[in-house]
Amino acid sequence: MTLSPKFKSVLAVIIVFTGFLYGGGSTAGSIRWGFLAMGLLGGLSLFLYGMAKMSDGLKKAAGNSMRKILATLTKNRVIAMIVGAFVTMVIQSSSATTVMLVSFVQAELMTYAQSVGIILGANIGTTVTAQLVAFKLTDYALLMIAVGFAMTMFSKKESLRHIGEAILGFGILFFGMKIMSDAMKPLRSFQPFIDMMKGLENPLFGILIGATFTALIQSSSAFTGIVIVLAQQGLLTLEAGIPLILGANVGTCVTAGLASIGTIREAKRVAIAHVLFNISGVLIFIWLIPPLAELVRSFSSSSGLSGMEKLAAETPRQIANAHTIFNISVGLIFLPFTAILAKQIYRILPRVAKTKGIEPAIWHLDESQISHPAVAVELAKTEMSRMIKILGRMVDACFYPFIHDEPKQDEVYPQLSLIEGIDMREEKIDFIEEHITNYLFQISRQELSDLQAEEVFAMMSIVNDMESIGDIIHRNIVPLIYKKQALNDPFSDDGKMELVAFHLKAMKQVSRLNNAFSEFNLELAQKVLKKELKYQTLEAEYRQAHLVRVQKETTESVATHEVHMELMDMLKQINVYISNIAKTITDLKIQE
Repeated sequence: MTLSPKFKSVLAVIIVFTGFLYGGGSTAGSIRWGFLAMGLLGGLSLFLYGMAKMSDGLKKAAGNSMRKILATLTKNRVIAMIVGAFVTMVIQSSSATTVMLVSFVQAELMTYAQSVGIILGANIGTTVTAQLVAFKLTDYALLMIAVGFAMTMFSKKESLRHIGEAILGFGILFFGMKIMSDAMKPLRSFQPFIDMMKGLENPLFGILIGATFTALIQSSSAFTGIVIVLAQQGLLTLEAGIPLILGANVGTCVTAGLASIGTIREAKRVAIAHVLFNISGVLIFIWLIPPLAELVRSFSSSSGLSGMEKLAAETPRQIANAHTIFNISVGLIFLPFTAILAKQIYRILPRVAKTKGIEPAIWHLDESQISHPAVAVELAKTEMSRMIKILGRMVDACFYPFIHDEPKQDEVYPQLSLIEGIDMREEKIDFIEEHITNYLFQISRQELSDLQAEEVFAMMSIVNDMESIGDIIHRNIVPLIYKKQALNDPFSDDGKMELVAFHLKAMKQVSRLNNAFSEFNLELAQKVLKKELKYQTLEAEYRQAHLVRVQKETTESVATHEVHMELMDMLKQINVYISNIAKTITDLKIQE
């Protein structure tokens, strides 16, 4: 899970507020309620902050491999489930994984059908956190904090600093658990609270509590940790703990549902699938709580204790094991039927004809992923690839009027003339460039690895060069079209041949750039640079040949001389900007 700076501030306020509670809290028996509230809220704040810190450290340590893992879009459902489990284990939240999937499907980096296996794996990944929390490592929390802090502050290697940040977060998490656990000790002798905890053995009530609380804190892992803390004090039986973790699987759907609001239908299907899988799994297991509890107990060694001490010693590990068995079982139950389930969800939310308007719009950027730099960068790259495709259409369209006299409509939007289509795409390029630049600036304000920072600033340079290509076409070549039409004279046959050939070279460079940029491919980028050197020589040869024709007073060449030279120069400038982008890509890859 990721905590925003604003939310972190709220947590700090909660801790201060509970200090006032402590100062003026009333007592009931031997329980000081102000102190208990301060311990619970302060410990929970540290627990959530530690989980966020650990997640940030793990994400940075994984670096760009996170987006490469998610981009490994395989039709193999088993591998997809493993990928989902691994990614969720790193970012510590199935909700966050599902929100990422919503963003990737919204950005058309994957289809809804490809995301189904990953959704199933996401729930399995959350069980790792529960297993770790179930180990009684609270006595070593301060040691982990010290080790993590030392690695973060004094390690020269960036990778070690990120690992240290994860260890630091892990230590803070367990320290928060210890504070909560200590605060709850008085409740072990408070009969009304004990009776209330027994009431959670009612499955429907337990599931409702688990779903509500998880929806509020938006992390099933955090809620499962809280359940285990209660169990460590002997306040929770296994039969009460299982409904709570079933409810957590329902509550975690809220985050993905909110993230899907305003997205394309494919992305909405991801959220629907997440909800259906989790609720269906709970409906299956709600009838199996007693046998599941017996199965889990059969795995657990007896502590030889009795009463509340027995619960405190055995129940935390049993709850973690029940959580693992539940999520793995649900994944294995639904895995063979992913294709069938995908079709059913298409029935719930059918396909509709995709219409993209003429008005400028952003297709791929997602503000909710700013806190996940690796994913956010991938989304920005996808939007920039869209820019290159738009520029390709502009470069292609702008040359037609120089060679043909008959008017032509836009190829994609026939309701527009060719010139109107160029103008429309120029507006799109400016609109997209502004939004991408702002998006990249927001990413740059996050905690980035050195490589991610280099990549973000390289992309800022690239998007600026792309916008410059659009300006050349709109501000220079389009006015040149009207100038050529006013002449009523064609190019000479040789001149036309040379211009057509050079324009074709520019189109090929745009195509090469698109392929090189989409993967930040060093080899393809270097090919663009090599071709640029070759085309510079070719442009000089064509220019010289044209001047020879003018010198010989070839009628067409003299009449169209100025337009011919300007058009050749504009095509040359487009090639130069394409070469600049390729150079930025090669510089970045060499630094890697």
